Amino acid sequence: MNDPPLWLERLNRKLIACRRCPRLVEYRERIARERRRAYRDCEYWGKPVPGFGDPKARVLILGLAPGAHGSNRTGRPFTGDASGKFMYPVLYETGFANQPHATDWADGLQLKDLYITAAVRCAPPGNKPRPDELANCSAYLDREMQGLERVKVVVALGKIGFDAYLNYVKRHGQLVSKRPYIFRHGAQYPMPGGKTLLASYHPSNQNTQTGKLTRQMFVSIFKEAARLADL
Repeated sequence: MNDPPLWLERLNRKLIACRRCPRLVEYRERIARERRRAYRDCEYWGKPVPGFGDPKARVLILGLAPGAHGSNRTGRPFTGDASGKFMYPVLYETGFANQPHATDWADGLQLKDLYITAAVRCAPPGNKPRPDELANCSAYLDREMQGLERVKVVVALGKIGFDAYLNYVKRHGQLVSKRPYIFRHGAQYPMPGGKTLLASYHPSNQNTQTGKLTRQMFVSIFKEAARLADL
């Protein structure tokens, strides 16, 4: 993949050095030191996780946060955990990824017309970031949205990602109230600037193992995202 544009390089350098949230800094670094037994020999990333993908993307995935032993270990969104094992084969099937697996930065994965980011960039305890932590991370999302000029569809994975995008639009004076925007799987909402917000359940173990989110449901989301983005 080509080198990222200068604005993205600068943003990611700043993001990776971020220590704004003491609770998240302590947690991500403790997990990186202690490590899960299965990854005892791995060197954990243990820092904020930058976005990943095509800077010219027309589709943006907005997730929740890094997994403690997934992205917090590998340093790349949805890489090395159960959510990624569910998601990347779907992205491959729908034409957004060049391969169906994601294990680490050296695995050769490339995304086409797709960029992946998150509402919070550090692994939060219990996968539950606090409102102040979401607010601290919002500046990074703002800069990404400014730089990702071609985005036409935002696929929000889970309610936290969904609300993070609505809050972004509201911060920029383009939304009076979030009340009309109800989160449900498959919901679509026209947004300012000609974008579409497309909602999906998060591909977490809790959702995929219980059948709340099936592979076919997820495939349908990304087929619809491709249609809406004129891909």
